[in-house]
Amino acid sequence: MLVTVLNAQLLSKIYQDPAGEVIALKDFSHNFTAGKMTAIMGPSGSGKSTLLNVLAGLDVPSSGSVWLADTEISKLPERERAELRLHKFGFVFQSFNLVAVLNAWQNIALPMGLAGVSSADRHSRATELLERFGLAQRATHLPHKLSGGERQRVAIARALANNPEVVFADEPTGNLDSKSGAAVLDSLLDVAHGGRCVIVVTHDPRLAERADVVLQLADGRLQKPVVDNAPLTPS
Repeated sequence: MLVTVLNAQLLSKIYQDPAGEVIALKDFSHNFTAGKMTAIMGPSGSGKSTLLNVLAGLDVPSSGSVWLADTEISKLPERERAELRLHKFGFVFQSFNLVAVLNAWQNIALPMGLAGVSSADRHSRATELLERFGLAQRATHLPHKLSGGERQRVAIARALANNPEVVFADEPTGNLDSKSGAAVLDSLLDVAHGGRCVIVVTHDPRLAERADVVLQLADGRLQKPVVDNAPLTPS
């Protein structure tokens, strides 16, 4: 049975502009489940980034709510939302956002250090993730010595370091060639089909074609129908 991990209820986000109100998101509702990769698509200005920020607790909605199990994220103070993001969420960005002076292993271990994980556990977990994503031979390389695809796989490994319930990815294939993008897509699907909830904002049609669920946004609203390609039951 599929398990809802993240529940969005009637989310709206309104910004105040000198010319008047800007409605970035309007009455968005959806259940995000474990074991599926959900692609969020839409033209520029459709509300994709706003939605990702609100779902991840990086921003709060003007109205509506976001729930992680029985915790209403959208009502938490920033300090508690930051703590929740560290332990429950993982993030992958288009520009990788790796720390330039840290090698691949150190980048992966970094969030575990912030979470208070012991040195021994950080070592074993980071090594395990490097091996999982085919990066064991690149462990001591700084980001500038890695290819774009390798850097993004390090970023995915880092996102998994603290065993998050949800992985958010913002245009993860946007800076990659087709071969590297396909490898990153395979990695994200592997993460989702291993039992996690993966939510991806993308313009990449290749990613959308292989996603389990596709949500289309236009003018801040979820368009119907929602495309559900592959109902999956996590093992």
